[in-house]
This record gives sequence, structure tokens and C-alpha cells, in this order.
Amino acid sequence: MWINGEESDSIGGERMWTVSPAHDKQVASYPLADAADVDRAVRAAREAFDQGPWPSMMGRRRSRALEQVADLIQKNIDSLARLETLESGKPISQAVEEMKAAVDLWRYAATLARHVHGDSYNSLGENKLGFVLREPVGVVAMITPWNFPLLIVSQKLPFALAAGCTAVIKPSELTPGTTLRLAELTTEAGIPPGVVNVVNGYGSPVGSHLASHSEINFMSFTGSTAVGRSVAAAAGQNLKGVSLELGGKNPNIVFADADMDAAVDAAVFGVYFNMGECCNSGSRLLVESGVADEFTRRIVEKARTIPVGDPLDPATKVGAIINEEQLSRIKGYIRSGMQCEARLLLGGGVMPTEHGRFVEPTIFDRVTAEMPIAREEIFGPVLSVLTFDTRAEAIALANDTCYGLSAGVWTRDVETAFEISQRVRAGTIWINCFMDGYPELPFGGYHDSGLGRELGRFSLDEFTELKTIQLHLGSRGTPWV
Repeated sequence: MWINGEESDSIGGERMWTVSPAHDKQVASYPLADAADVDRAVRAAREAFDQGPWPSMMGRRRSRALEQVADLIQKNIDSLARLETLESGKPISQAVEEMKAAVDLWRYAATLARHVHGDSYNSLGENKLGFVLREPVGVVAMITPWNFPLLIVSQKLPFALAAGCTAVIKPSELTPGTTLRLAELTTEAGIPPGVVNVVNGYGSPVGSHLASHSEINFMSFTGSTAVGRSVAAAAGQNLKGVSLELGGKNPNIVFADADMDAAVDAAVFGVYFNMGECCNSGSRLLVESGVADEFTRRIVEKARTIPVGDPLDPATKVGAIINEEQLSRIKGYIRSGMQCEARLLLGGGVMPTEHGRFVEPTIFDRVTAEMPIAREEIFGPVLSVLTFDTRAEAIALANDTCYGLSAGVWTRDVETAFEISQRVRAGTIWINCFMDGYPELPFGGYHDSGLGRELGRFSLDEFTELKTIQLHLGSRGTPWV
């Protein structure tokens, strides 16, 4: 673990192993935390916030430290990517790109450290001044998932640090390696001890104890909607703020006038990137009826060519499924699609390999809106194709789930693009692109996809409190009594 600026064993001395999803071999051993270890980490973060220099440090000094972290991630991209591939099963080429994206996030957050500011009011009346200060919220707990370990912690941590907060992070027990290495790099970059702390362990007791801890001021969680509800409920016990980035069942909407070559490629990328283990996965493909047969045929042809296999091979595009539990979930949805009489056009099976878990790229068409494969998050390489005839029908289908994370729309018609963008209830809409992301743009969802926003300048709202100061100059005026 990483507590108060140094490596730390757990109090109980227990350990846990990570296992490569592609090779069925142990990757690393880590201390296994319990509630007492969480208390130690929170105490370190609390002292660093209440007594340490970080919250009151000049913005330019915090900015420089975050830039140095970015430099160190850049310097260690290859080793970080390899560790992430071994623990998560994702293709090494995608892991390298994830590290590069993390560098960009830290560099952008560094710019925000110099722009944390409030407001002033001189129009409140004679001899009256008002000030609104923006102060760091305090100690932030972060719980992150296994699908993008370094990227997702980098969507949270540098922004909290830019605001002057301290942090306690619980990475997934399946993929803690790169988060722990990141914590080391923050210390190497000069961030003071106790500002960044990492505890390894399971949702219970580590995650639940963090969520309900009285010394935590804010919770930032990324994961499933079901667990997000429990995190929010635990945080509500002492009324701490909560940011939740949860699941998605994201529609990729293709109109007949779209650039078909671009839309086909993006649709395949959108559902099979990171083995479909992605909250933004474009697992619902909504195609205008007149071009649905041809478009689906082209999707199937392209999906057949995707290299699936050893994630350490730079040519691999689809790697291994994270664990047996997730594999069983994916297989269950594939069976459900068949039972509901959707038509299986491609895949549907597990590849016969000596080691690891590899699901064939899978495509169903003749899917209807009430089927589970059209409504529920699968988190695997499974595409459901639905059809529509009008814009209104496309919008209704797109909104016909409990989620609202993201959506894509493919059309050359500006009116169509903007009507879809305005009426589809989702936090991000991509027009003629899919799953693009930039540190400058906020990210989050509607409905069961979460609460709050990460990234962009608005992310500082999550990690700051507003304080109002009112100043009266001169005599008070007429006495009350």
C-alpha cells in the first residue's frame, strides 16, 4: 500500500495476488487492507490537509508538481502499460494509449491549479462588499474500477490535487498495480507525504468503510450502478458529497445519409474497444431501416477481421476478459439473446485457448427494445442491432433505458444531428465520431449513469466548497434597538 508517502504493509499482514486474465499466471502480490488500514490512510490524508502545506500552497507550485507527475508518467509509459496489460487483459497497444491520455489529464489539471478562484461583489450597497471564496473540500476518497485503472484515477486525482485536496484511493483488487505506481510517482514529483494514499482490498470492508468514514469529506466513485447506489447510501450517513460515474447502455445512431465507411469503423471500435469492458461502449447500434441490412452486413465483415488474442501482442485488438465472474455474465447475456430469438450473426462463443478467457466478437440483429441485451449493460464484446424509421423513433429508442451516459449520431444533416443531440438524454453526444475524449470537456451521465461531472474546468466544483464573506465598512448605521 502507499500511506503517508511510503510503502506500507497491512496491519494484519494478509496479502492478495493479481492474476493475468490472458495467461492465468500470478502477476503481483499486494498487502490486503482492512478497516484499520483505511483508518491509517485517512488519518494521514486528514493530517496532510489540516496541518500540511498542500491546501494553502501557491497555485503555481501545485501546478508544477502536477506537471512533474505528468513527466514521470510519460517517462514510465512502457512499464506502466505492461503492468496494466498483465493485470487487466487489455491489449498492450491500448494500454500505451491509456497512459498517454493520463499524461494529458495531469497536464490539463496542472493548468487548473492556477485558476481556482472565487468572486467579488461591490454592488450590495454603500459600505458593503461581498466575497465568495472557493476552498478545497478536504479529504477525498476515490474508488476506481478494473477496466481503465490508471486513466480513471487520473480523471479524479489530479483535479482534486489541483483544488488543494488530499486523497485516499482504493483501486480495484484486480488491478491495483498502476495506481500504486502512480502514488510513488506523486511522491517522486514532490507532492508532500499524506496527500496521496492508496489502500488495497475488497469492497467490504475497505470500500464500504471509506464511503461511510466520518473524516472523509467527499466520495468519488466509478463502477457499476448497483455498487454506486450503496456507496451513495453509505456516504449519506454523514452527508458527504458524492460523485458517481456509473454504467451505460449507449446508443450509436446511424442515419441513411451517414458516411457509411466512417460509421462502420466507429461502430466496430465502439463496441469491441477494451473487450467491451467500457462504460461508454456503443453496445446498442440503432440503424435506419433502409440501410440496416447493408450496414449490418458490413459490420459483421469488419468484426470478423478483428485480431483477438494475447494482449502482449501489439497486433491484438481484443484481449482477455477480466475474470470468470465477468465471463459468466457475458455468456449469460448471449444465452439471453438467443432465448429472446434475436438473430446471432457472429460469434457467441468463448475461444478455445489453453490459457485465459477470450470471447468472440458477437453480433445480434433483430433485437427489440424490451430484450435484456438491448437494455442492460453487458460489459463485454456483444453488439445489439435495432432499427428505426424516423427521427422520433430513433430518439425514443435511444432514451429507452435507465442509463444516460453517452450516445453517437451519424448523419450529414445538421438539423438531424442537433435534434438528436438536444433530445437524447445523455451526458455526452458524439456527432460523426465515437468515444473521443478531451480533458477540457466534462464527462458524466444522466439517470442511472451517475451524479456529477469529471474533467474540464467544471470538475473543480466537485472538489471545492464555496464560502461567502460579507464586509461592512464604516458605522453600522441605525441601531436595531
